[in-house]
Amino acid sequence: MRYNSYVVFGLGKFGQAVADKLLESGADVMVVDNDPDIIESYSAKATAAIEADLTDPAAIKALGISNIDCAVVAMAMSLESSIMCTMISKECGVKWVVAKSGSERMGTVLSKVGADEVVYPEEESGIRTARHLVSSNFLEFFEVSEDICLIEMLPKEKWVGKSLKELDLRKKYGINVVAIKDGVVNEYVDPDVPLKAREALLMLIHKKNLEKLDKNIVL
Repeated sequence: MRYNSYVVFGLGKFGQAVADKLLESGADVMVVDNDPDIIESYSAKATAAIEADLTDPAAIKALGISNIDCAVVAMAMSLESSIMCTMISKECGVKWVVAKSGSERMGTVLSKVGADEVVYPEEESGIRTARHLVSSNFLEFFEVSEDICLIEMLPKEKWVGKSLKELDLRKKYGINVVAIKDGVVNEYVDPDVPLKAREALLMLIHKKNLEKLDKNIVL
């Protein structure tokens, strides 16, 4: 789902990876951390960069996050902070809360206190999580190599009804459609058959072309 505004609690590697990717997408992003140096580094690029004690409920409520669409709780090393940020985000009316967890037990706790989605990532998964948040058509994202990735996505609206030959995705985005998925994976792809809205495409793409495709999906 595409959201317009985000708050990222905790700016470790994961939190920074998410925040940076969301900012690149053009979203409004508030970042919150207790480290003044990290907050200073985001003061010029984030919508708001605030130093706060994330174990203090009053400090979290004072941030004014009631109009935020999505919260990312990125402090897997601090269960207390994660619980507080998750609970108060939901209490304040944040629509969707994604919480990072370092273990299944912690993930269970975060789900019970209100997390809509729990992830178990490090830095690269942070980038993947942000891509998922800003790109509603991305169903899956896999690293194939240092340069190549495999993505699964539904056809963009303007692609539906057109064939792969007409779309010429290889020329426009450097995409190689390797299969079409509609309940089952069909590795035979007929370039002359029009695409259907509910048929997911499995595509190989060079990472340098991913941003161009990503931005076109969002827009």
